[in-house]
Amino acid sequence: MPEGSEKGDLRLYRASNFPLEWTFERVLIKRPLVDAVMVQYNGDFWILASDFHRFGAQKNGELEAWFSSSPFGPWKQHKGNPLHNGDPGSGARNGGRPFVFNGELYRVGQDCAKTYGHKIRLFHVKNLTRSKFHEVEVPLGSQESKKGRNAWNGLRNHHLDALKLPSGDWIAVMDGDRVPSGDINTRFLLGTASLLGLVLIILLVGIILGVVRCVFPLSKCLSMGKRHDSQSVWVQPQVTSTVNRVLSRLNRGSSAIKGRVKLNSFAGISLLVICFALGLVLVCIGVQSFFGGNGAEEPYPIEGQYSQFTMLTMTYDARLWNLKMYIKHYSRCASVREIIVVWNKGEAPNPETDFDSAVPVHIRVEEKNSLNNRFKPDPQIKTRAVFELDDDILMTCDDLERAFKAWRKHPERIVGFYPRLNDGSPPKYRNERYARAKNGYNMILTGAAFVDSELAFSKYWSEDTDQGRALVDELFNCEDILLNFVMANSTTDRVVEYIHPAWAIDTSKLSSSALSRDTKVHYMKRTSCLRKFSELYRGFPLKKWEFGSRTDLWDF
Repeated sequence: MPEGSEKGDLRLYRASNFPLEWTFERVLIKRPLVDAVMVQYNGDFWILASDFHRFGAQKNGELEAWFSSSPFGPWKQHKGNPLHNGDPGSGARNGGRPFVFNGELYRVGQDCAKTYGHKIRLFHVKNLTRSKFHEVEVPLGSQESKKGRNAWNGLRNHHLDALKLPSGDWIAVMDGDRVPSGDINTRFLLGTASLLGLVLIILLVGIILGVVRCVFPLSKCLSMGKRHDSQSVWVQPQVTSTVNRVLSRLNRGSSAIKGRVKLNSFAGISLLVICFALGLVLVCIGVQSFFGGNGAEEPYPIEGQYSQFTMLTMTYDARLWNLKMYIKHYSRCASVREIIVVWNKGEAPNPETDFDSAVPVHIRVEEKNSLNNRFKPDPQIKTRAVFELDDDILMTCDDLERAFKAWRKHPERIVGFYPRLNDGSPPKYRNERYARAKNGYNMILTGAAFVDSELAFSKYWSEDTDQGRALVDELFNCEDILLNFVMANSTTDRVVEYIHPAWAIDTSKLSSSALSRDTKVHYMKRTSCLRKFSELYRGFPLKKWEFGSRTDLWDF
Protein backbone atom coordinates (compact mmCIF):
# COMPACT_ATOMS: atom_id res chain seq x y z
CA MET A 1 0.00 0.00 0.00
CA PRO A 2 2.20 2.89 -1.19
CA GLU A 3 1.45 6.48 -0.28
CA GLY A 4 -1.50 7.61 -2.42
CA SER A 5 -2.64 10.87 -0.87
CA GLU A 6 -1.78 12.89 -4.01
CA LYS A 7 -3.99 10.62 -6.13
CA GLY A 8 -6.71 10.81 -3.51
CA ASP A 9 -7.06 7.09 -2.77
CA LEU A 10 -5.38 4.14 -1.07
CA ARG A 11 -4.31 1.40 -3.49
CA LEU A 12 -3.31 -2.22 -2.99
CA TYR A 13 -0.59 -3.87 -5.11
CA ARG A 14 0.21 -7.55 -5.47
CA ALA A 15 3.82 -8.77 -5.70
CA SER A 16 4.20 -10.44 -9.09
CA ASN A 17 7.95 -10.91 -8.56
CA PHE A 18 8.85 -9.97 -5.00
CA PRO A 19 10.35 -7.55 -4.17
CA LEU A 20 10.88 -5.63 -7.41
CA GLU A 21 7.75 -6.15 -9.52
CA TRP A 22 4.24 -5.21 -8.39
CA THR A 23 0.82 -5.28 -10.06
CA PHE A 24 -2.08 -3.02 -9.20
CA GLU A 25 -4.83 -5.01 -7.47
CA ARG A 26 -7.56 -2.57 -6.44
CA VAL A 27 -8.47 0.68 -4.70
CA LEU A 28 -9.15 -0.03 -1.03
CA ILE A 29 -10.42 3.34 0.21
CA LYS A 30 -11.21 6.40 -1.91
CA ARG A 31 -9.73 8.87 0.55
CA PRO A 32 -6.33 10.70 0.53
CA LEU A 33 -4.98 8.69 3.46
CA VAL A 34 -1.43 9.26 4.75
CA ASP A 35 0.89 6.64 6.31
CA ALA A 36 -1.73 3.91 6.06
CA VAL A 37 -0.90 0.58 7.75
CA MET A 38 -2.82 -2.70 7.87
CA VAL A 39 -2.90 -5.24 10.69
CA GLN A 40 -5.01 -8.31 11.53
CA TYR A 41 -6.30 -8.22 15.10
CA ASN A 42 -9.23 -9.76 17.02
CA GLY A 43 -10.68 -11.42 13.91
CA ASP A 44 -10.78 -8.25 11.79
CA PHE A 45 -8.42 -6.49 9.41
CA TRP A 46 -7.68 -2.92 10.40
CA ILE A 47 -6.30 0.06 8.50
CA LEU A 48 -4.92 2.90 10.60
CA ALA A 49 -4.16 6.11 8.72
CA SER A 50 -4.46 9.91 8.72
CA ASP A 51 -6.68 12.07 6.50
CA PHE A 52 -5.50 15.64 6.69
CA HIS A 53 -8.16 16.71 4.14
CA ARG A 54 -10.93 15.91 6.61
CA PHE A 55 -12.72 19.07 7.75
CA GLY A 56 -11.11 20.34 10.94
CA ALA A 57 -8.22 17.84 10.82
CA GLN A 58 -4.97 18.90 12.48
CA LYS A 59 -1.97 18.16 10.25
CA ASN A 60 0.21 15.42 11.74
CA GLY A 61 -2.20 15.20 14.67
CA GLU A 62 -5.09 13.17 13.20
CA LEU A 63 -5.67 9.38 13.20
CA GLU A 64 -8.49 7.26 11.77
CA ALA A 65 -9.33 3.56 11.75
CA TRP A 66 -11.10 1.42 9.13
CA PHE A 67 -12.12 -2.24 9.49
CA SER A 68 -13.07 -5.18 7.26
CA SER A 69 -13.36 -8.95 7.43
CA SER A 70 -11.01 -9.19 4.41
CA PRO A 71 -7.85 -7.33 3.41
CA PHE A 72 -9.59 -6.61 0.08
CA GLY A 73 -12.56 -4.84 1.72
CA PRO A 74 -15.12 -3.48 1.74
CA TRP A 75 -13.74 -1.13 4.38
CA LYS A 76 -15.92 0.67 6.92
CA GLN A 77 -15.05 3.62 9.12
CA HIS A 78 -14.61 3.21 12.85
CA LYS A 79 -17.46 4.85 14.75
CA GLY A 80 -15.03 6.96 16.75
CA ASN A 81 -13.24 8.55 13.78
CA PRO A 82 -11.17 10.57 14.09
CA LEU A 83 -9.57 8.61 16.93
CA HIS A 84 -7.09 11.46 17.51
CA ASN A 85 -7.17 15.05 16.29
CA GLY A 86 -4.93 17.51 18.07
CA ASP A 87 -1.28 18.14 18.94
CA PRO A 88 1.19 17.12 16.15
CA GLY A 89 3.52 15.96 18.92
CA SER A 90 1.00 13.49 20.30
CA GLY A 91 2.16 10.61 18.05
CA ALA A 92 -1.18 10.37 16.25
CA ARG A 93 0.38 10.03 12.79
CA ASN A 94 1.59 6.50 12.12
CA GLY A 95 5.32 5.83 12.20
CA GLY A 96 5.41 2.26 10.90
CA ARG A 97 3.45 -0.98 10.91
CA PRO A 98 1.68 -2.06 14.11
CA PHE A 99 2.91 -5.34 15.59
CA VAL A 100 1.61 -7.94 18.00
CA PHE A 101 3.77 -8.97 20.97
CA ASN A 102 2.58 -11.60 23.46
CA GLY A 103 -0.91 -11.25 22.05
CA GLU A 104 -0.99 -7.47 22.60
CA LEU A 105 -1.22 -4.89 19.80
CA TYR A 106 1.28 -2.03 19.62
CA ARG A 107 1.09 1.03 17.35
CA VAL A 108 4.08 3.12 16.27
CA GLY A 109 3.47 6.88 16.05
CA GLN A 110 5.41 9.95 14.96
CA ASP A 111 6.05 12.94 17.19
CA CYS A 112 5.96 15.84 14.70
CA ALA A 113 6.01 18.69 17.23
CA LYS A 114 9.35 20.22 16.12
CA THR A 115 9.49 18.92 12.53
CA TYR A 116 7.98 16.14 10.45
CA GLY A 117 9.09 12.80 11.87
CA HIS A 118 10.97 14.28 14.82
CA LYS A 119 10.94 11.04 16.81
CA ILE A 120 9.14 7.73 17.32
CA ARG A 121 6.63 7.03 20.08
CA LEU A 122 5.18 3.62 20.93
CA PHE A 123 1.60 2.96 22.05
CA HIS A 124 -0.01 -0.11 23.59
CA VAL A 125 -3.50 -0.51 22.11
CA LYS A 126 -5.57 -1.58 25.11
CA ASN A 127 -8.92 -1.73 23.35
CA LEU A 128 -9.73 -1.93 19.64
CA THR A 129 -13.26 -2.87 18.56
CA ARG A 130 -15.55 -1.60 15.83
CA SER A 131 -16.86 1.06 18.21
CA LYS A 132 -14.08 1.63 20.76
CA PHE A 133 -10.39 2.57 20.72
CA HIS A 134 -8.00 3.17 23.60
CA GLU A 135 -4.20 3.23 23.70
CA VAL A 136 -1.54 4.26 26.19
CA GLU A 137 2.05 5.27 25.54
CA VAL A 138 4.82 2.87 26.62
CA PRO A 139 8.64 3.26 26.54
CA LEU A 140 10.12 2.67 23.10
CA GLY A 141 13.12 0.87 24.58
CA SER A 142 15.76 2.37 22.29
CA GLN A 143 18.66 4.50 23.49
CA GLU A 144 19.14 7.85 21.79
CA SER A 145 22.60 8.67 20.49
CA LYS A 146 24.62 11.39 22.22
CA LYS A 147 26.27 12.43 18.96
CA GLY A 148 23.63 15.11 18.33
CA ARG A 149 23.32 16.35 14.74
CA ASN A 150 26.20 14.08 13.68
CA ALA A 151 24.28 10.88 14.51
CA TRP A 152 22.47 9.12 11.65
CA ASN A 153 19.19 10.00 13.39
CA GLY A 154 20.44 13.19 15.00
CA LEU A 155 17.27 15.21 14.33
CA ARG A 156 14.68 12.72 13.11
CA ASN A 157 13.74 9.05 13.37
CA HIS A 158 10.33 8.77 11.87
CA HIS A 159 9.49 5.19 10.86
CA LEU A 160 10.04 1.90 12.66
CA ASP A 161 9.31 -1.54 11.24
CA ALA A 162 9.64 -4.44 13.71
CA LEU A 163 9.54 -8.11 12.73
CA LYS A 164 9.69 -11.34 14.73
CA LEU A 165 12.15 -13.85 13.31
CA PRO A 166 11.61 -17.63 13.21
CA SER A 167 14.21 -17.91 15.98
CA GLY A 168 11.96 -15.89 18.28
CA ASP A 169 14.24 -12.85 18.24
CA TRP A 170 13.09 -9.48 16.95
CA ILE A 171 14.71 -7.23 14.35
CA ALA A 172 13.73 -3.69 13.45
CA VAL A 173 14.54 -1.13 10.74
CA MET A 174 14.26 2.60 11.40
CA ASP A 175 14.50 5.71 9.22
CA GLY A 176 16.71 8.53 10.45
CA ASP A 177 17.93 11.93 9.34
CA ARG A 178 20.37 14.62 10.43
CA VAL A 179 18.34 17.55 9.08
CA PRO A 180 14.80 18.81 9.69
CA SER A 181 12.05 18.50 7.11
CA GLY A 182 12.20 21.28 4.49
CA ASP A 183 15.74 22.29 5.47
CA ILE A 184 16.80 23.28 1.93
CA ASN A 185 13.77 25.54 1.41
CA THR A 186 14.22 27.13 4.82
CA ARG A 187 17.89 27.90 4.19
CA PHE A 188 17.08 29.33 0.73
CA LEU A 189 14.39 31.64 2.13
CA LEU A 190 16.64 32.74 5.00
CA GLY A 191 19.54 33.40 2.64
CA THR A 192 17.35 35.36 0.23
CA ALA A 193 15.89 37.44 3.07
CA SER A 194 19.37 38.23 4.40
CA LEU A 195 20.48 39.27 0.90
CA LEU A 196 17.51 41.63 0.51
CA GLY A 197 18.16 43.03 3.98
CA LEU A 198 21.79 43.67 3.04
CA VAL A 199 20.70 45.55 -0.11
CA LEU A 200 18.41 47.78 1.98
CA ILE A 201 21.19 48.52 4.48
CA ILE A 202 23.61 49.41 1.66
CA LEU A 203 20.93 51.69 0.21
CA LEU A 204 20.40 53.34 3.60
CA VAL A 205 24.13 53.95 4.08
CA GLY A 206 24.33 55.37 0.57
CA ILE A 207 21.54 57.82 1.36
CA ILE A 208 23.22 58.89 4.61
CA LEU A 209 26.57 59.40 2.88
CA GLY A 210 24.93 61.26 0.00
CA VAL A 211 26.04 58.73 -2.60
CA VAL A 212 22.43 57.77 -3.37
CA ARG A 213 20.24 60.82 -4.01
CA CYS A 214 16.95 59.01 -4.51
CA VAL A 215 15.71 55.45 -4.32
CA PHE A 216 13.90 55.41 -7.64
CA PRO A 217 14.93 57.90 -10.40
CA LEU A 218 11.42 58.52 -11.73
CA SER A 219 12.34 61.33 -14.06
CA LYS A 220 14.76 59.09 -15.91
CA CYS A 221 12.25 56.28 -16.06
CA LEU A 222 9.56 58.53 -17.41
CA SER A 223 11.84 60.07 -20.01
CA MET A 224 12.97 56.72 -21.32
CA GLY A 225 11.32 55.44 -24.43
CA LYS A 226 11.22 52.30 -26.51
CA ARG A 227 11.77 52.58 -30.26
CA HIS A 228 9.26 50.72 -32.43
CA ASP A 229 11.28 49.99 -35.58
CA SER A 230 8.40 49.41 -37.98
CA GLN A 231 6.66 52.72 -37.30
CA SER A 232 9.71 54.79 -36.22
CA VAL A 233 7.88 56.33 -33.25
CA TRP A 234 8.67 56.52 -29.53
CA VAL A 235 6.29 54.67 -27.24
CA GLN A 236 6.28 56.03 -23.65
CA PRO A 237 6.11 53.41 -20.85
CA GLN A 238 2.81 53.46 -18.99
CA VAL A 239 3.30 54.24 -15.30
CA THR A 240 0.15 54.38 -13.22
CA SER A 241 -0.45 57.38 -11.03
CA THR A 242 -0.68 55.17 -7.91
CA VAL A 243 2.77 53.68 -8.46
CA ASN A 244 4.11 57.13 -9.26
CA ARG A 245 2.82 58.50 -5.94
CA VAL A 246 4.28 55.59 -3.95
CA LEU A 247 7.72 55.93 -5.50
CA SER A 248 7.65 59.69 -5.03
CA ARG A 249 6.94 59.24 -1.33
CA LEU A 250 9.87 56.81 -1.04
CA ASN A 251 12.14 59.35 -2.67
CA ARG A 252 10.92 62.10 -0.33
CA GLY A 253 11.51 59.73 2.61
CA SER A 254 15.11 59.17 1.55
CA SER A 255 15.63 62.90 1.32
CA ALA A 256 14.18 63.32 4.80
CA ILE A 257 16.59 60.73 6.19
CA LYS A 258 19.51 62.51 4.59
CA GLY A 259 18.33 65.82 6.05
CA ARG A 260 17.88 64.54 9.60
CA VAL A 261 21.02 62.42 9.97
CA LYS A 262 24.22 64.45 10.40
CA LEU A 263 27.42 62.50 9.71
CA ASN A 264 29.47 64.48 12.21
CA SER A 265 26.98 63.85 15.04
CA PHE A 266 26.97 61.02 17.58
CA ALA A 267 23.64 59.76 16.20
CA GLY A 268 24.98 59.68 12.64
CA ILE A 269 28.15 57.80 13.59
CA SER A 270 26.15 55.38 15.75
CA LEU A 271 23.73 54.69 12.92
CA LEU A 272 26.58 53.91 10.52
CA VAL A 273 28.18 51.57 13.07
CA ILE A 274 24.85 49.78 13.59
CA CYS A 275 24.34 49.47 9.82
CA PHE A 276 27.83 48.04 9.42
CA ALA A 277 27.27 45.50 12.22
CA LEU A 278 23.86 44.46 10.86
CA GLY A 279 25.33 44.16 7.37
CA LEU A 280 28.10 41.91 8.67
CA VAL A 281 25.55 39.72 10.46
CA LEU A 282 23.39 39.46 7.33
CA VAL A 283 26.44 38.52 5.23
CA CYS A 284 27.29 35.73 7.66
CA ILE A 285 23.69 34.49 7.67
CA GLY A 286 23.51 34.57 3.88
CA VAL A 287 26.82 32.76 3.37
CA GLN A 288 25.89 30.16 5.99
CA SER A 289 22.43 29.65 4.46
CA PHE A 290 23.60 29.28 0.86
CA PHE A 291 26.99 27.61 1.31
CA GLY A 292 27.22 26.43 4.94
CA GLY A 293 25.31 23.16 4.56
CA ASN A 294 22.76 21.76 6.96
CA GLY A 295 24.85 22.02 10.12
CA ALA A 296 25.54 18.30 10.49
CA GLU A 297 29.07 16.95 10.00
CA GLU A 298 28.20 13.81 8.10
CA PRO A 299 30.40 10.85 7.15
CA TYR A 300 31.51 10.36 3.56
CA PRO A 301 30.40 7.05 1.99
CA ILE A 302 32.45 4.97 -0.42
CA GLU A 303 30.25 3.26 -3.01
CA GLY A 304 27.28 3.86 -0.72
CA GLN A 305 28.94 2.15 2.26
CA TYR A 306 29.83 3.67 5.63
CA SER A 307 32.27 2.45 8.25
CA GLN A 308 33.67 3.36 11.68
CA PHE A 309 37.07 3.88 13.27
CA THR A 310 38.68 3.80 16.70
CA MET A 311 40.35 6.90 18.12
CA LEU A 312 43.51 6.42 20.16
CA THR A 313 45.33 8.96 22.25
CA MET A 314 48.15 8.76 24.75
CA THR A 315 48.29 10.92 27.87
CA TYR A 316 48.87 11.05 31.63
CA ASP A 317 47.45 12.63 34.79
CA ALA A 318 48.78 16.17 34.26
CA ARG A 319 46.77 16.47 31.05
CA LEU A 320 43.40 15.18 32.30
CA TRP A 321 41.63 18.50 31.60
CA ASN A 322 42.75 18.24 27.97
CA LEU A 323 41.51 14.68 27.75
CA LYS A 324 38.02 15.55 29.01
CA MET A 325 37.63 18.23 26.36
CA TYR A 326 39.06 15.88 23.73
CA ILE A 327 36.62 13.04 24.50
CA LYS A 328 33.57 15.27 24.72
CA HIS A 329 34.29 16.74 21.28
CA TYR A 330 35.49 13.77 19.25
CA SER A 331 33.05 11.21 20.63
CA ARG A 332 30.29 13.15 18.83
CA CYS A 333 31.90 12.64 15.41
CA ALA A 334 29.69 10.40 13.27
CA SER A 335 32.16 7.61 12.43
CA VAL A 336 33.90 7.31 15.80
CA ARG A 337 33.08 3.90 17.29
CA GLU A 338 35.10 4.05 20.52
CA ILE A 339 38.05 5.85 22.11
CA ILE A 340 41.15 4.13 23.52
CA VAL A 341 43.19 6.13 26.03
CA VAL A 342 46.74 4.90 26.58
CA TRP A 343 47.51 5.96 30.15
CA ASN A 344 51.25 6.29 30.71
CA LYS A 345 51.60 7.83 34.16
CA GLY A 346 49.62 8.64 37.30
CA GLU A 347 46.24 7.53 38.60
CA ALA A 348 43.94 6.58 35.74
CA PRO A 349 40.48 8.21 35.47
CA ASN A 350 37.19 6.30 35.61
CA PRO A 351 35.78 6.12 32.05
CA GLU A 352 32.25 5.68 33.36
CA THR A 353 32.13 8.80 35.52
CA ASP A 354 34.92 11.17 34.50
CA PHE A 355 34.02 11.78 30.85
CA ASP A 356 31.08 13.15 28.87
CA SER A 357 31.29 10.71 25.98
CA ALA A 358 28.88 9.57 23.26
CA VAL A 359 30.88 6.36 22.65
CA PRO A 360 32.58 3.78 24.88
CA VAL A 361 35.90 4.91 26.39
CA HIS A 362 38.57 2.36 27.36
CA ILE A 363 41.57 3.22 29.55
CA ARG A 364 44.67 1.10 28.91
CA VAL A 365 47.09 1.57 31.80
CA GLU A 366 50.72 0.98 30.84
CA GLU A 367 53.46 -0.11 33.26
CA LYS A 368 56.14 1.79 31.37
CA ASN A 369 55.90 5.42 30.26
CA SER A 370 56.88 4.95 26.62
CA LEU A 371 55.87 6.61 23.37
CA ASN A 372 56.02 3.16 21.76
CA ASN A 373 52.80 2.30 23.60
CA ARG A 374 50.91 4.36 21.02
CA PHE A 375 51.31 1.63 18.39
CA LYS A 376 50.98 -1.43 20.61
CA PRO A 377 48.56 -4.12 19.35
CA ASP A 378 45.42 -4.03 21.48
CA PRO A 379 42.61 -6.64 21.52
CA GLN A 380 40.20 -3.86 22.62
CA ILE A 381 40.48 -2.30 19.16
CA LYS A 382 37.64 -3.73 17.06
CA THR A 383 38.29 -1.76 13.85
CA ARG A 384 41.14 -1.85 11.35
CA ALA A 385 41.06 1.91 11.09
CA VAL A 386 42.68 3.69 14.02
CA PHE A 387 42.93 7.46 14.18
CA GLU A 388 46.00 8.38 16.22
CA LEU A 389 45.48 11.86 17.62
CA ASP A 390 47.40 13.79 20.25
CA ASP A 391 45.20 14.89 23.13
CA ASP A 392 46.14 18.54 22.60
CA ILE A 393 44.81 18.88 19.03
CA LEU A 394 41.26 20.03 18.28
CA MET A 395 39.82 19.98 14.76
CA THR A 396 36.41 19.58 13.15
CA CYS A 397 34.61 16.27 12.81
CA ASP A 398 34.34 16.97 9.08
CA ASP A 399 38.13 16.99 8.81
CA LEU A 400 38.25 13.56 10.44
CA GLU A 401 35.54 12.24 8.13
CA ARG A 402 37.37 13.47 5.01
CA ALA A 403 40.64 11.88 6.10
CA PHE A 404 38.79 8.67 6.98
CA LYS A 405 37.36 8.49 3.47
CA ALA A 406 40.84 8.98 1.99
CA TRP A 407 42.24 6.23 4.23
CA ARG A 408 39.45 3.79 3.34
CA LYS A 409 40.45 4.07 -0.30
CA HIS A 410 44.11 3.37 0.59
CA PRO A 411 44.27 1.61 3.97
CA GLU A 412 47.93 0.74 3.45
CA ARG A 413 48.84 4.42 3.83
CA ILE A 414 49.35 6.78 6.74
CA VAL A 415 46.74 9.47 6.06
CA GLY A 416 46.98 12.57 8.19
CA PHE A 417 47.05 16.33 8.65
CA TYR A 418 50.66 17.27 9.45
CA PRO A 419 53.08 16.82 6.52
CA ARG A 420 56.83 17.08 6.71
CA LEU A 421 59.62 17.02 4.12
CA ASN A 422 62.82 15.66 5.60
CA ASP A 423 65.65 15.52 3.09
CA GLY A 424 69.30 16.41 2.71
CA SER A 425 72.50 14.49 3.16
CA PRO A 426 72.61 13.89 6.01
CA PRO A 427 68.82 14.30 6.48
CA LYS A 428 67.50 17.13 8.63
CA TYR A 429 64.12 17.47 10.35
CA ARG A 430 62.15 20.58 9.29
CA ASN A 431 58.70 22.09 9.82
CA GLU A 432 55.70 22.27 7.48
CA ARG A 433 56.75 25.65 6.04
CA TYR A 434 59.75 23.96 4.48
CA ALA A 435 57.53 21.29 2.91
CA ARG A 436 55.28 23.99 1.50
CA ALA A 437 58.22 25.90 0.08
CA LYS A 438 59.45 22.73 -1.66
CA ASN A 439 55.87 21.76 -2.68
CA GLY A 440 56.12 18.26 -1.33
CA TYR A 441 56.23 15.96 1.66
CA ASN A 442 57.57 12.50 2.48
CA MET A 443 56.28 12.02 6.02
CA ILE A 444 52.98 12.33 7.92
CA LEU A 445 53.16 12.91 11.66
CA THR A 446 51.08 10.38 13.56
CA GLY A 447 49.92 12.97 16.08
CA ALA A 448 46.89 13.24 13.78
CA ALA A 449 46.76 10.36 11.30
CA PHE A 450 44.85 7.25 10.26
CA VAL A 451 46.69 3.92 10.19
CA ASP A 452 45.79 0.29 9.69
CA SER A 453 45.96 -1.16 13.19
CA GLU A 454 46.64 -4.69 11.94
CA LEU A 455 49.31 -3.79 9.40
CA ALA A 456 51.09 -0.85 11.05
CA PHE A 457 51.09 -2.06 14.65
CA SER A 458 52.40 -5.53 13.79
CA LYS A 459 55.25 -4.08 11.73
CA TYR A 460 56.11 -1.53 14.41
CA TRP A 461 56.43 -4.24 17.08
CA SER A 462 58.32 -6.76 14.96
CA GLU A 463 61.82 -7.88 15.93
CA ASP A 464 63.28 -5.85 13.05
CA THR A 465 62.20 -2.67 14.83
CA ASP A 466 63.70 -3.45 18.25
CA GLN A 467 66.61 -1.01 17.85
CA GLY A 468 64.34 1.73 16.59
CA ARG A 469 61.97 1.37 19.54
CA ALA A 470 64.94 1.44 21.92
CA LEU A 471 66.00 4.79 20.42
CA VAL A 472 62.45 6.12 20.87
CA ASP A 473 62.62 5.19 24.57
CA GLU A 474 66.09 6.71 24.93
CA LEU A 475 65.11 10.09 23.42
CA PHE A 476 61.45 9.97 24.44
CA ASN A 477 60.69 11.13 20.90
CA CYS A 478 60.47 10.05 17.24
CA GLU A 479 57.87 7.23 17.43
CA ASP A 480 56.02 8.81 14.48
CA ILE A 481 59.21 9.06 12.42
CA LEU A 482 59.95 5.40 13.14
CA LEU A 483 56.49 4.31 11.94
CA ASN A 484 56.99 6.24 8.69
CA PHE A 485 60.35 4.48 8.17
CA VAL A 486 58.86 1.07 8.98
CA MET A 487 55.96 1.49 6.56
CA ALA A 488 58.11 2.97 3.76
CA ASN A 489 60.73 0.24 4.13
CA SER A 490 58.14 -2.51 3.64
CA THR A 491 56.95 -1.49 0.15
CA THR A 492 57.82 0.50 -2.94
CA ASP A 493 54.30 1.95 -3.14
CA ARG A 494 53.14 5.21 -1.65
CA VAL A 495 52.69 5.08 2.13
CA VAL A 496 51.76 8.67 3.12
CA GLU A 497 48.91 10.98 2.15
CA TYR A 498 48.12 14.48 3.34
CA ILE A 499 44.67 15.99 3.99
CA HIS A 500 44.42 19.71 4.68
CA PRO A 501 42.35 20.49 7.81
CA ALA A 502 39.85 23.36 7.77
CA TRP A 503 41.33 24.47 11.09
CA ALA A 504 43.21 22.95 13.99
CA ILE A 505 43.95 24.27 17.48
CA ASP A 506 46.97 23.13 19.49
CA THR A 507 45.82 23.37 23.11
CA SER A 508 49.29 22.48 24.39
CA LYS A 509 50.07 26.18 24.03
CA LEU A 510 47.74 26.65 27.01
CA SER A 511 49.53 24.05 29.13
CA SER A 512 52.98 23.71 30.70
CA SER A 513 52.97 19.94 30.13
CA ALA A 514 53.70 19.87 26.39
CA LEU A 515 56.32 17.35 25.29
CA SER A 516 57.93 19.55 22.62
CA ARG A 517 57.82 23.06 24.12
CA ASP A 518 61.58 23.59 23.46
CA THR A 519 61.40 23.56 19.66
CA LYS A 520 65.17 23.75 19.08
CA VAL A 521 65.95 20.73 21.28
CA HIS A 522 62.94 18.87 19.89
CA TYR A 523 64.14 19.37 16.29
CA MET A 524 67.68 18.33 17.20
CA LYS A 525 66.41 15.06 18.65
CA ARG A 526 64.30 14.36 15.58
CA THR A 527 67.17 15.11 13.23
CA SER A 528 69.25 12.61 15.22
CA CYS A 529 66.46 10.05 14.82
CA LEU A 530 66.36 10.57 11.04
CA ARG A 531 70.06 9.84 10.76
CA LYS A 532 69.98 6.84 13.10
CA PHE A 533 66.95 5.32 11.35
CA SER A 534 68.64 5.85 7.98
CA GLU A 535 71.58 3.81 9.24
CA LEU A 536 69.29 1.08 10.61
CA TYR A 537 67.38 0.76 7.35
CA ARG A 538 70.46 1.19 5.14
CA GLY A 539 69.15 4.27 3.40
CA PHE A 540 66.39 6.83 3.37
CA PRO A 541 63.18 5.12 2.07
CA LEU A 542 60.88 8.15 2.38
CA LYS A 543 59.64 9.28 -1.06
CA LYS A 544 58.46 12.80 -1.84
CA TRP A 545 54.88 13.48 -2.93
CA GLU A 546 53.54 16.81 -4.16
CA PHE A 547 50.69 18.80 -2.66
CA GLY A 548 47.57 19.21 -4.76
CA SER A 549 47.62 15.76 -6.35
CA ARG A 550 44.06 14.90 -5.26
CA THR A 551 41.21 15.71 -7.65
CA ASP A 552 39.02 16.90 -4.75
CA LEU A 553 41.75 19.37 -3.69
CA TRP A 554 41.68 18.13 -0.10
CA ASP A 555 45.50 18.16 0.01
CA PHE A 556 46.24 21.78 -0.89
